[in-house]
Amino acid sequence: MRSGHAATPVIPVLAAGVGVRDAARYAIRLASFRLELPPVGHAALGVVASRPAASVALVGLLTGRTAPSYGQLRVLGHDLRTPAGRAGVRAGIGTATGTGRTWPTMTIRGLVDWAARRSGQPRHNRGLLVAAILDRLALLPWAQVPLHAAPALVARRARLAAACVHEPELLIIDGLFDRLEARDRMALTDAAGELKRDISIIAIERDASSLPRFCDEVLTLAEGILVAPDGPGDPLGVPKMALERHRSPEDEPVPVTSDRSAPGR
Repeated sequence: MRSGHAATPVIPVLAAGVGVRDAARYAIRLASFRLELPPVGHAALGVVASRPAASVALVGLLTGRTAPSYGQLRVLGHDLRTPAGRAGVRAGIGTATGTGRTWPTMTIRGLVDWAARRSGQPRHNRGLLVAAILDRLALLPWAQVPLHAAPALVARRARLAAACVHEPELLIIDGLFDRLEARDRMALTDAAGELKRDISIIAIERDASSLPRFCDEVLTLAEGILVAPDGPGDPLGVPKMALERHRSPEDEPVPVTSDRSAPGR
């Protein structure tokens, strides 16, 4: 995995006034934030999202599965308002969730190898990548254990390994810490913090308790609004905290300058 980057600040994620509609309502009405890397090391941003639709929408946006309804969003240098940008970003992202589809006989190694093949890793390099991430996350002793039979902490670490086997630039964590015992949750956040040495992370969770252990900043997605105090600002020039204070849940989103505009009522 990459061990560093240039001294010039790098911004893997930049969102300005982003919104996305979910059926008849907006799952996200305003999102303005950035994930900026320091001169040395990498960064992690935590997002507390108690409403499932908002969490799903945010993950879909960041991974390129969903286009913004309006606003501007760049991830790893790709403009996610365009189909080409959404397709281009997927190779540089890994997603670790608390659950996922597997086969009854799938082992820990099998899950990670399947993820490596799915990411397009060549056969001659795949075995080395799988062994390296299993070793890094202390999973080698569990490699041949079926995923369904592994302890909860081991199974979650395996999902983390599968998300990172292709050495992504950005890791999206989605509900990975849900329904874990406190001790297991602490151990898993330590594993995420270790990966943060060379991978940028955005962690989206329903509960905020785990995030401060490895995140540099923790924001809350409430009523569809996610605004960082030191984020990129609203494209219309409205102060961010004023937007956060004065919008009511019934307010329609404000259209922003982009190639897509917010639909009216």
